[in-house]
Amino acid sequence: MKSKFFKSVAAASMAVLVVGATAGSSLAQSLLEKAEAGEAIRIGFANEIPFAYPGDDGSPKGFVNVMTIGILKQMGYENIEAVQTEWGGLIPGLNANRFDIVTGGMNILASRCENIAFSEPIATVGDGFIVAPGNPKNIGNYESLNEASAIMVTGAGYSNIEAAKGAGVPEASIMQVPGPTEILAAVRAGRADAGAGTYFTMKQLADSSNGTVEATDPTAMPEESFNWAGIGFRKSDQEFLDKFNAALKEYVGSEGMMSAVAEYGYAEASLPGDQTTEWVCANR
Repeated sequence: MKSKFFKSVAAASMAVLVVGATAGSSLAQSLLEKAEAGEAIRIGFANEIPFAYPGDDGSPKGFVNVMTIGILKQMGYENIEAVQTEWGGLIPGLNANRFDIVTGGMNILASRCENIAFSEPIATVGDGFIVAPGNPKNIGNYESLNEASAIMVTGAGYSNIEAAKGAGVPEASIMQVPGPTEILAAVRAGRADAGAGTYFTMKQLADSSNGTVEATDPTAMPEESFNWAGIGFRKSDQEFLDKFNAALKEYVGSEGMMSAVAEYGYAEASLPGDQTTEWVCANR
């Protein structure tokens, strides 16, 4: 068994330096070839609690990282590097070989399926909002944003942008920021009426805000706003992805997995069910 280590890279620019040191050999290899040769598998993620984020020591935390590492371990791979970047840099960074797998808790969407390959679903993910205490503009779903003439803030590259536009929210009413910290800051400061993201993330922001914001009821969201999260790969690494999916099938929902992800709020209701990535790519 290969030795286990994690190497944290604090920003995308640093990640480029790490890659540059080995570019001559790694770029010519497929992920399967690299892994079988004992080279590090680099997992890329943004600071998206509770999906994926760096711990105080730089180690990869969050339920998507835990699941990915668990699956890789089941496959026999334990030499893993953690590469943190901004959300908007995940797909470009993957395709630029800055890392090998995206573990950021990314929803599977048709637009993303055009650019990368996803694993089979690992979680069912609903959207949610954070709002001022008491929800003064009565925001519960994307349509209500229009009714209230509200400003929505969300992360650059988040699926919430497409969902809001699909509900008729004008682009001028959608503020884009780097990630959750900035979403919370915009709502707290009154620069936005609602912060949008996955319910997992919005609930965590609300719980950590000392009462300055609250999370809305996720059941008010329309069924079509529910998504499935997957783990991202380069399309050229389909052979590795096939092996990964085989291990994923045995791992997801297992007693060991459920125990490992419980601390992040992942429960039986979060399991992906029988939906396939092929279906999700065609319908989301």
